[in-house]
Amino acid sequence: MTETLFLTSEDVAGLATPAEYVDAVREGYRQRGEGAPAEPRTALYNEEPPGLFTSYSAVLPDDGVMGGYMYSAGFGENDAWFITPLYDAASGEPLALLDGASMNPFKTGATGAVGVDVLARPDASAVAVFGSGAQARGQLRAVATVRDLTTVWVYSPTKEHRESFAGEMGRRLDASVAAVSSSDAAVEGADIVVTATDASDPVFDGDLLDPGTHVTAMGQYHPEKRELDTTTVARSTYVVDLRGRLDKDAGSYRHAVDSGAVDADHCHAELGEVVAGKTPGRTDADEVTVFDSGGTGVETVAAAAMLYEKAAAAGLGESVPFAPASEALTGRE
Repeated sequence: MTETLFLTSEDVAGLATPAEYVDAVREGYRQRGEGAPAEPRTALYNEEPPGLFTSYSAVLPDDGVMGGYMYSAGFGENDAWFITPLYDAASGEPLALLDGASMNPFKTGATGAVGVDVLARPDASAVAVFGSGAQARGQLRAVATVRDLTTVWVYSPTKEHRESFAGEMGRRLDASVAAVSSSDAAVEGADIVVTATDASDPVFDGDLLDPGTHVTAMGQYHPEKRELDTTTVARSTYVVDLRGRLDKDAGSYRHAVDSGAVDADHCHAELGEVVAGKTPGRTDADEVTVFDSGGTGVETVAAAAMLYEKAAAAGLGESVPFAPASEALTGRE
């Protein structure tokens, strides 16, 4: 029998800053770039009631941990539940089980920020954000830890949502945050563009991107989700979180390949390869770069390990027993 720490969403909420998430996730992707194992999501879709059941995993040997993410989204309650198991990579024992709801926007935002840090121009200061939900908030707060932001434009189709987002983020950030009424207005003059939507069609015109713009797209985890148009993909130095996603659920990339806008080998690198210095990222101030962040076990395990250590040090969580297979009662009378 081993004792495993169970952490509720309340235990996890507020336990780490956006900058701490970014540091943990950066280190996770550095290990991935050095060869740490990670697999893209396995997605199971249900038609009635409509829903998604998905999971993915990674091993971070330098951190001594492994684990992943499993969650359901949609179905009858039209909601989502996130479960994150964390294991000791040396013994195989379960270390922790986290309710991953609170950490989700922060670990995803941290991944986007790592992409910004290695791909955006060092002097990038103006950001366009597409979307106004929790993921958009997480992305923007994390980006603000790696670049000195002066201006943020947010566009969301619903006027009340984008204005509420601008007001909240304006209070949180040392930057001017304003809602704009069109996607064109958001992109104009932006150094960094962040898309955090569930769109099935492109959310901006790639011809409008200024030379030197960086784009982080995080809503492309399904073949039919296309936040980016083929122009953006074709113009860009394209970096993905895991190459294994390119022929599975990277919707914009798949569409660009299928339409003939780019060759199948257009992808420049994985994020981890750039973080680890195996492949150069941006090499020119006028280069348009894209980071396709569809979600992997790398950032999840990295964030979970960081939260586990902080929670254990703070005495948070509840210990629950787990029985190893050698002690299980299966087959015994």
